Amino acid sequence: MLLLKNLLFTIVIPGTVAVYVPLWIANTHQPRTGVTGAVAIALLTLGALIYAWCIWDFATFGRGTPAPIDAPKKLVVRGLYHYTRNPMYVGVLTVIVGWAVLFQTKSLAIYALIVALCFHLFVLFYEEPRLRHQFGKDYENYRVRVGRWLPKLRWPSA
Repeated sequence: MLLLKNLLFTIVIPGTVAVYVPLWIANTHQPRTGVTGAVAIALLTLGALIYAWCIWDFATFGRGTPAPIDAPKKLVVRGLYHYTRNPMYVGVLTVIVGWAVLFQTKSLAIYALIVALCFHLFVLFYEEPRLRHQFGKDYENYRVRVGRWLPKLRWPSA
């Protein structure tokens, strides 16, 4: 049942944001080939793999979905969440950037920036306060150790 809920969520929300809308925006543009096309395919694949790994960790470890109404019951801090607090959003954005590279359209680049801003505001004003409330000290410790979007650099001690 959890697999079905994750699949349904993926088709409806990330599917719309990262596939249906970008393809609608790019509908009159021809995809690039050669090196540009290969880079685009690599970005699309990387983004999809990042997203799939995160869904797997949400389902198997967190026992939930990315949907706020069925969020994980346990704080997910393994896998890619060990390096960044929001790898799922990074994966979705990577897919959108892949489409922008594939179709070479300014509209998709602007769309990617708008989606990134929306993700950032959602994380800042909804997700982080909810996680603080739900997981308390565990989330606070995690937040200090792990960067919101990018891994925190750790310099070796002298």
